[in-house]
Amino acid sequence: MTTATFETKTTTKAPDALLPQKAGSKLWKPMLVMALMGFAVGIALAFVRSNAIFEGEFQDAAALGHFVPAAMFLGFAAVLAAISFAIARILGEFRVGGGSVQEAVGSEVKTLKMPKTGKASIGLMMMAMMLLIGAVIVHVFAGIAILDGQTTGIASAQAVDYLEAARRIGVSLYLLSITFGLATIIQVLRFQSIRIRDLAR
Repeated sequence: MTTATFETKTTTKAPDALLPQKAGSKLWKPMLVMALMGFAVGIALAFVRSNAIFEGEFQDAAALGHFVPAAMFLGFAAVLAAISFAIARILGEFRVGGGSVQEAVGSEVKTLKMPKTGKASIGLMMMAMMLLIGAVIVHVFAGIAILDGQTTGIASAQAVDYLEAARRIGVSLYLLSITFGLATIIQVLRFQSIRIRDLAR
């Protein structure tokens, strides 16, 4: 097998990281911090909700029934985004590092173009993030509506059911995005191992 099997771009200099890879390098840590904060707030609100139920403050408990999953799934969205960004960062390191090695030995630099799995990973991640953030926003507005007395208990329960389905789909899309990202790493490793053998010849 040769690099001709892969779709590549040939340059004289090592390429820079792509925009998603640059973003991944900068954003994976903030997303991880946001995830930890979201989980911490969700756990704290869960304790407050338990106390509200114990004291018979059912309107507050119903509102917190929306605020708790909003915080928790904001955490889920952030931690899955952190993983996706970390994968993008790894791919950026492979791209720049592989090109630098080829440039150092005086060879033309062949860089693997973004595979379809990489494009699919980015698209799925964006869809998943929009779905989860959208569900979080609706949860917050539903909780506020309950505190204002604008939403009945039945309507609140129905909203929880719909939003649960949306959150599950969002998480599934995120996991599929991560799977495609890992598949892209495998393709990059295959390409670079073949390229190294070509250089050795």
